[in-house]
Amino acid sequence: MTGVSGPRLAVALEGAGWHPAAWREPDARPAELFTAGYWTDLVREAEAAKLDFVTFEDFLSLRTDSRAETVEDRDDVVQGRLDAVLIASRVAPLTSRIGLVPTTVVTHTEPFHLSKAIATLDYVSSGRAGVRVQVSGREDEYRHFGRREPGAFHLPDSAEPDRPSALADLFDEAADYVEVLRRLWDSWEDDAEIRDVATGRFVDREKLHYIDFTGRWFSVKGPSITPRPPQGQPLVTALAHAAVPYRLAGRSTDLVYVTPSDRAGAAAIVADVHAEQERAGRAGETLHVFGDLVVFLDETAQAAADRKARLDELAGAEYASDAKVFTGTPAELADLLLDWHSAGLSGFRLRPGALPHDLTAITRGLVPELRGRGAFRGEYEADTLRGLLGLPRPANRYAA
Repeated sequence: MTGVSGPRLAVALEGAGWHPAAWREPDARPAELFTAGYWTDLVREAEAAKLDFVTFEDFLSLRTDSRAETVEDRDDVVQGRLDAVLIASRVAPLTSRIGLVPTTVVTHTEPFHLSKAIATLDYVSSGRAGVRVQVSGREDEYRHFGRREPGAFHLPDSAEPDRPSALADLFDEAADYVEVLRRLWDSWEDDAEIRDVATGRFVDREKLHYIDFTGRWFSVKGPSITPRPPQGQPLVTALAHAAVPYRLAGRSTDLVYVTPSDRAGAAAIVADVHAEQERAGRAGETLHVFGDLVVFLDETAQAAADRKARLDELAGAEYASDAKVFTGTPAELADLLLDWHSAGLSGFRLRPGALPHDLTAITRGLVPELRGRGAFRGEYEADTLRGLLGLPRPANRYAA
């Protein structure tokens, strides 16, 4: 089935699952978390269900999720992780149609390095790459690099985008970072490579461009050392909870993940994001808004609730998240997704509470349920991630 009007679907892959005790489940594979085969199996499961893309979480400190404090003194949670971009690059040639979107903490990395890494991922995957840009205000992560000191990072500042703050600076820096990424991806024109053995000309230097970006945080001359990616511009995504990150989404991204708690909240957030998009002069562009949910799925709602309660007991605390935590059946989740989709969300990024249980409940329970309602594809309609999401391949800004 193609041409369906239901929500798009992505899955957020994180360790053994988003619950900190997920690694203790009978079907978990904790001994394989640092192997390529583990991640390949998960992504292939998602691809078999024709999901749009998967994301890979990443942080620069020891912790279990974005809300967690340090876990250095705990011995009952998964500690350590593989690099998300490298996981995606390893999985890419072993898959064929699903999008691959690793997370990168842009506060402590250089845009030149990331631009060529994601361009390379786009080549390795034949046009299925994206990136989730993430900021960090954590002192422990700053100490890993020692290049600067964190400002006074106060979460309430995230609701006030027009008031100067250390938090607003982090997101303004991220916006400049994305601008440098996009300019570097365009710094080679599509036909800059000649590869003419007879004349000995490999590249047309007139079609390589200095980007000459100078801003508060970056001064980058360019051009890139990697030719323009197959998609032209790989997908740029971000997670946003409040007004300051909504502004980043409106200015800089192709897709934003948001965390409503109900249908009315979803509609309000969509309006806020699109208002920021219009303010940035991008009203004519497609900006997807995906709702994030952590999901615990079973054949009955009680079984799902009981399983989460058992995991909570193992962890020693009730699991909470920045996103809504859903427990129930695939059919009940389908009801919720279709309801929120009608409020304006383009799609959803589902965070499986435990792997592989909740991933297979999505792929083999939720997806058939949505298909039965005519609300999800039966086959992939495009070969690139931008194509799957209905986004055009952008023209090169530097081409005459």
